[in-house]
Order: sequence, then C-alpha cells, then structure tokens
Amino acid sequence: MTQLESGAVAGSAAAPAAVSFRQAFAFWFKLGWIGFGGPAGQIAIMHQELVENRHWISERRFLHALNYCMLLPGPEAQQLATYIGWLLHRVAGGVAAGVLFVLPSLLILIVLSWVYIAHGDQPLVAGLFYGIKPAVTAIVLQAAHRIGLRALRNNLLLAIAVASFVAIFALDAPFPLIVAAAALIGHVGGRLAPERFGVAGGHAEVGKSFGPALIDDETPTPSHAAFRWSRLTTVVLVGALLWLVPMALLTLLCGWTHTLTQMGWFFTKAALLTFGGAYAVLPYVYQGAVLHHGWLTPTQMIDGLALGETTPGPLIMVVAFVAFIGGYVQALFGPDAAFSAGVAAAVLVTWFTFLPSFVFILAGGPLVESTHGDLKFTAPLTAITAAVVGVILNLALFFGYHVLWPRGFAGPFDAISALIAIGALVALFRFRVKVIHLIAASALVGLIVKLFLF
Repeated sequence: MTQLESGAVAGSAAAPAAVSFRQAFAFWFKLGWIGFGGPAGQIAIMHQELVENRHWISERRFLHALNYCMLLPGPEAQQLATYIGWLLHRVAGGVAAGVLFVLPSLLILIVLSWVYIAHGDQPLVAGLFYGIKPAVTAIVLQAAHRIGLRALRNNLLLAIAVASFVAIFALDAPFPLIVAAAALIGHVGGRLAPERFGVAGGHAEVGKSFGPALIDDETPTPSHAAFRWSRLTTVVLVGALLWLVPMALLTLLCGWTHTLTQMGWFFTKAALLTFGGAYAVLPYVYQGAVLHHGWLTPTQMIDGLALGETTPGPLIMVVAFVAFIGGYVQALFGPDAAFSAGVAAAVLVTWFTFLPSFVFILAGGPLVESTHGDLKFTAPLTAITAAVVGVILNLALFFGYHVLWPRGFAGPFDAISALIAIGALVALFRFRVKVIHLIAASALVGLIVKLFLF
C-alpha cells in the first residue's frame, strides 16, 4: 500500500478505494474530448467529476493545486490535470493526464485546419467564417474585461495595464519586453508597496467538503511528490534533452532558418510567456507568426482562434492551426505533400509548446508549492497579469480592424460585421451566452448573410 493510499484510509474508513491507473486513464481520455468552454469550463468539469462525484481529491487540495498552476506559464487547466494525474500515479499518471488533455484537440484541429485551408473558398465555409470573425472579436474584448476585473484591483495595476497597451499599440514594443518590464515593476513594487501586489485572481482555499476523498485535506504527501534535489535534477535534465534533441535534429537536417526549426524555437518562447492564459500569449503569436514570419495572414489568425474556441482542449492549441497553415501554405515537403507538411508542423509545434508545462509540474511541483503565497514570487506575476490586460485589449482592436475594414481603412466599412459583433457583445455581457453557442449562432448568421443577401 502506498503512502497516498494509507493516508486516505487513515483519514476515513469511508474514503474511496485507490484509483487504478486504468480508471484514471479512462477519465483523462474522456476529459480530452468533452473539455469545452475554455479553462473555466475545463476546471469546472474536473471539479465536478474529481471532487464532487468521484472523491479522488478534496476541495482544499484541488484548489491548492489550482492556485499553484495559476502561478505558472502555460494552460492552467492542462497543468492541473497533469498535477492531479501525477499525484495519483506518479510521472506516468501526470504524462497520461496531460497528453490526453491535448491529443483530441490536436487531432480535431488538424482536420478542421485542412478543411479550412483546402476548402475555405467554398461558399458554405466562407459564410460560416464571415459570421464567426466578429464574434471572435467580441470574445477577445470580453476576455480583456474579465481578466481586467480580476487583475486591476487598484490604480497602480490599472496604470501598468494602460502602459502596456500604449507600449504595444503605439510603440510596437515586443511582448517579451512588456512581460519583463511588468515583472520588474512587480518585483520592486512588492517590496515598496506589498499591499498592492497580492496574488491576483487566486482561488481562495475554502474549507468546503464533499465527503472523504482519496487525496483528502490531511492525506500525507506521497513519497514521489516530496522534494528531492536528485529528482528535480533528473526531471530538468530529461526535459532539457526532450527539447534539445529534436531542436538539434531540426537544425542539422533543415538548418536554423528553416520554417520548422523557427517554429520550434518561436513556440518554445511562446510557451514560457503564457502567464495569464492563452489570451495573454496570442498577441505574441500574432506578432511573430503573422507580422514577423508571415506564416499566416491576420484573417487566418482570427479564423484559427475561432476554431480553437469551438474545439475541446486548451485554447492555446490554436498554435496547431498556425503551424498547420504555415506548413501547408509553404509546402515544406513539396507541392504534392502539403497536407503532410501541415501535420508535421502542427505536431512539432504542439510538442514544443506543451513540453515546458510537463517540466514545470513534474520538476517544480514539490518545490514551488512550498512557496505558494510568498509575495516575492507572486508580486511579479500580479504585475504581469495587469500588463496582459492592456495587451489583450490591443489584440481585440487588431482583430476588430481586420474584421470591420477587411480591405484597410481606405476600403468600405463592413456594417453587417459590426452588427454581428455588437450582437455578440450583448449576448456575452448581458445574457452570458456560452462561447460555443455564440460562435454557432454567429456562424449561422454569417452563412445566411453570404448565401441569401450577397
């Protein structure tokens, strides 16, 4: 009997029996296919299933794990699944949970990306995306508002958000520079004005109980989750090799300037900048993928975000769409193998984007969890989250420009797209319509407009 199992039994005779790896695998597989609704929806599903229904983990331990994941760069819902899988079944459990969280959305996005790029000029597909684009602009605006309510808790944080907006909108400052500047401000501000830089957006560790759980409030930390320098070193070295070997092979076989190599390097950097969720890194992705590398157009970027919103899994999986379009359009493997090039690029980018998340959980879990709530760690992240609000607002304006003036300011204003966007904003803010329902309705409106009005 493991320490985790014995702790659960000692805590209460009514605690559930130990969960087998096969049982956990089946749940993580199911979660990968039903994880709609972005991180909030995915976390809600895990809470309902793991805390309320299955009693695999207590409310307090679940929220403690979630708070930890929210401090890390990367998709917090996927990291939370990896964390719980790791607690239950060691490294194999964490890897299985994290991979199965992502794999279904990767497969779905590859298929949808191919349909989009190969048949996007068909009236049916064009009409659907005509309605979806304004809805996506409204969704990004709502994201800025939602994160702003959580993060901008005082005038100092509001000033950081305004400064980040001006920096990226007016000065075209690189996103990493904005993140670094915000982190520095948070580091200094945490020392000078600690009351203004408490954790933003954390989940309070309430004492609510849904009955005895396998991993209960008082269950001892399992031996495999205890911090050891040797284990930390091993995980970091293995993670570094898993990054270095494919990157070295790409460089040797294709060259450093090749599209696949540059995709691997670019999305590695993107994975380390996703403080605040997927919407935080999207401005960096469009700066690099659209403006710098030219892997896809602004319109395609908006369409990719729409596809990401309508598929299960983390929203950051939009990177698979970006990579597929880039590989397909550039025909990296020749004109007769465009689909293969797109698939290879999507899989490669997914690897480089999510590898850091696994390393953060498996290596940093035992270490960083002990520092949770320590201001010197959380103050920079609070400032970064505030800066992210301004960056996301800029992204919304970027999308709105390309949707409402598809041919530039010199061209005509698209009044119908504007009406769809306004309707989407009302639906989101007034009626709190779910994102997937909003996109479905907007797509239907766009199809009707294209087929019957134009």
